[in-house]
Amino acid sequence: MSHRLLAAGTMLGLGLLAGCDGSSGGDASTVEATSPAAPSSAAASAGDCQPAPDAKPSQQQFDKEPPVTIKPTTYTATVTTNCGTIVLALDGKAAPHTVNSFAFLAGKHYFDNTPCHRLTTSGIYVLQCGDPTGTGTGGPGYSIPDENLKHATYPAGTVAMANAGPGTGGSQFFLVYADTQLDNNYTPFGRVMKGLDVLRAIARQGSDNTNGQGDGHPLQPVVIESFTVAKSG
Repeated sequence: MSHRLLAAGTMLGLGLLAGCDGSSGGDASTVEATSPAAPSSAAASAGDCQPAPDAKPSQQQFDKEPPVTIKPTTYTATVTTNCGTIVLALDGKAAPHTVNSFAFLAGKHYFDNTPCHRLTTSGIYVLQCGDPTGTGTGGPGYSIPDENLKHATYPAGTVAMANAGPGTGGSQFFLVYADTQLDNNYTPFGRVMKGLDVLRAIARQGSDNTNGQGDGHPLQPVVIESFTVAKSG
């Protein structure tokens, strides 16, 4: 199953947009406040991205969701990509199952050498990652419950789960680089603390429009080289 979002007639395949690790229906026909901003002088550009590494992801599978062992506090995820480092603050209180799963998978090096397989630049503004297969259909072998959906919004800097419908989240997630309007169907579980300029620079390179205008694989290949999660403080 593919994880996707629906946006103004454009299918997003995140599992966010869907991969069941899923596909879903969210009406993202409008953008709330900002359009993609130009990167700052410190932002990554195409010239700053290194060639995608040749190493392959492990594509591990697990029988069931790991027991929740994290504390109800903030965790820091450091996502090192070939285009720069993105630092996330993960909300272990509002989304304990989601953050716990990411901490578990990161500890297994599940995300290492995985591609970010989808970029949307029209209607909604996200980079989708977390699928070792790079197809939009992969996941860890288990699903986690939806969390933190009441009054959920998706401004720039949001980190949220892709899905293929209710209760189908797995490992695919999306990073919002400009304010985006979606139905509150996608678990928001963190914020970008550093690296929004990196995301915007990647977005400026555009997509190959495989899924429709403004929706496809990033023209600038993006690979997560390492993904670590640690308790903040």
